[in-house]
Amino acid sequence: MFFVSQGWADSRCSERSKTFLVPGEITCSYRSLTLPSGALTSREVKYELPLGQPPAGGWPVAIVYQGSLFPVEFSRTTSAPFGGFYELKTIKKLLDNGYAVLAPRAPAELAWLTNAATVVSDNLYHTTTDYTFLTNVLQAIKDGTFGPLNPDRQYATGISSGGYNSSRMAVSFPGEFKALVIHSGSYAECLGPVCVVPLQLPDDHPPTYFIHGLVDTIVPWSTMDSYYDRLRWEGVTSDRHTNTLGGHEWFPESANLVLNWFERFQ
Repeated sequence: MFFVSQGWADSRCSERSKTFLVPGEITCSYRSLTLPSGALTSREVKYELPLGQPPAGGWPVAIVYQGSLFPVEFSRTTSAPFGGFYELKTIKKLLDNGYAVLAPRAPAELAWLTNAATVVSDNLYHTTTDYTFLTNVLQAIKDGTFGPLNPDRQYATGISSGGYNSSRMAVSFPGEFKALVIHSGSYAECLGPVCVVPLQLPDDHPPTYFIHGLVDTIVPWSTMDSYYDRLRWEGVTSDRHTNTLGGHEWFPESANLVLNWFERFQ
């Protein structure tokens, strides 16, 4: 399947301002590709490339992992739950600054398997459909299936379940990612308030930035703090932003924070 919606002269995205009666809205063009997630199953990847000519080596690529129950979409209004409007603001910011954006679907569009009850080790994770699917996504990047992308400049981010899955990139896909931004999440095997960060993290853990709401009641701020402290202790480049009034959501500042972190590691 291949779909392209309308594009715009200076951006892949069009934005309508919020008024008293009408919510604000962002709509971005996108394409769609289906890749295997197992012998008999497959999943969709929605994606888009920046306007213009790619740099030598191809476009850097940002993979955006969905949160639980809310797949990444390329049209959002200001009324979208969990700050979804600002998720798409982040995608727009990345596209407008020369990053290709890929948004793979979680199983049944529900949640990633990184912290499922049956996944208690990296070895078991390698038996999941997530591992098969995301391995195929990364191979498709290398093969040019999505267009002229640079496999040496891959980045990942996502909220909630997608935040845990961004951490999973460090654990189970070593050497693939230049940097990560974990939004309202924590270590790959944590789940909500239940979180034990291992004493030994991967030696090549990518530089990692955390964005978290201090009053997040779904993924407590303290679980992020434990992961952040462990990374700092082990000398991994890391930093964080706390929205002191924020809950479990994307924030107006998220777009700039994500882009700025990725730009540090080229």
